[in-house]
Amino acid sequence: MDWSRLARAALVQALLVGALFGVLVALPLGDDFFEDYGWISGPIAWIVCSAVTSRILGLPASRALLAAAAGGISGAVVGVALDHTVGLIVAVGVFAASCADYAGDTDELTRVAPGRRA
Repeated sequence: MDWSRLARAALVQALLVGALFGVLVALPLGDDFFEDYGWISGPIAWIVCSAVTSRILGLPASRALLAAAAGGISGAVVGVALDHTVGLIVAVGVFAASCADYAGDTDELTRVAPGRRA
């Protein structure tokens, strides 16, 4: 696991989600908006922030999708069971761990040994 990538992914994702949250709260949407449309606006916001984070980190789209799904689903489960804030913390952590697990071009499972053909 790339601990540097984990820290960067967690920081960037938390900053993006926090900034978007600040913008949404500042808009004159009212509490009814989040009660009525939070079920769709939250996941869309999460996916957008995940895509931007993965782009900043230089991850492929497939890894971004996996990380966004893993973080989003785990965060939603914890959010429903415990609390929305705790769910967000878990979601960012799982997202960052999924990003940090990406080995890029040095992945031992996909590397071809010298002298062998793929």
